[in-house]
Amino acid sequence: MATVIRSSDFTADKAWGAQQIANMNGITTRLHWTDQPYTWHVNEGEEVFVVLSGCVEMKYRQNGEELSALLNTGDIFYASIGTEHIAQPHGEARVLVVETEGSV
Repeated sequence: MATVIRSSDFTADKAWGAQQIANMNGITTRLHWTDQPYTWHVNEGEEVFVVLSGCVEMKYRQNGEELSALLNTGDIFYASIGTEHIAQPHGEARVLVVETEGSV
């Protein structure tokens, strides 16, 4: 079965609400809508975070230092196993997240 998803039409009833797109052998792909920050967290596996619309400040800790990257539409953030990070949108944002099923 094929599916077309128009990310620009997707909204959720709460920040970080998601639409599951696929689960490929335990790796999920989900479309998220948000207008609020997430929380500092560490995923159980790797994570790929793609900004589809909006602007997101991604803060992350690396070698004991807190770093920040401003992600615009089309930008991708990769978090390796153990990377503590927090996504803070500037207004509304839609993001595609690929991660291990059940990750925070």
